[in-house]
Amino acid sequence: MSATVRIPTPLRKLTNNEEIVEVSGTTVEAVMTELQSRYPGIKERLLDESGAVRRFVNVYVNEEDIRFLQNQQTPIKSGDEISIIPAIAGG
Repeated sequence: MSATVRIPTPLRKLTNNEEIVEVSGTTVEAVMTELQSRYPGIKERLLDESGAVRRFVNVYVNEEDIRFLQNQQTPIKSGDEISIIPAIAGG
């Protein structure tokens, strides 16, 4: 079972410039753990000290914000697309 993760441009230096990474995992949390094991340093850019998704990072599963689903416990099915989108600040 595999899903894909879209890596935003600022984090691609950690993924050898890969934009799309194939992962296996049954929850968003498991996917984050797999990303960290393959690309050390990526997890601390996505999660805060308590393990929650950082405020300025949005994670979507099939275009739905995980904050409105089950957060990191959101189930992942084969073929799902996970998008990591850093919030853009400014005005």
